[in-house]
Amino acid sequence: MKVLWCWRCKLDVPMLDEEEFAKVAGLYRAAFSPRSPAEVQSGERRSIEERFRPVREEYERLTGFHETNANAVMHHRLSQYGPACAHCGKPLRTPEARHCAACGVSR
Repeated sequence: MKVLWCWRCKLDVPMLDEEEFAKVAGLYRAAFSPRSPAEVQSGERRSIEERFRPVREEYERLTGFHETNANAVMHHRLSQYGPACAHCGKPLRTPEARHCAACGVSR
């Protein structure tokens, strides 16, 4: 885990390394799984909040950062960002980026 600027969130947030991200991504995929047999039998449905709670909880356990949006967690992946901009120090949006979206400088 490493704290970096997130251009979507507009703040410094913990970014997950690949091992950490794999744990969170598994929980994210599970949130889309069909209802369990017990849920089907009882007729109950879990809310979106309940389905994605494990994603947010695991992210907080790994990073100490309380995130309220499970979708935001999925773009807090270190490998999705590029190197730091030589001018402003914020990470480029992708590893292939040649232009800093934060300050406008091209590398």
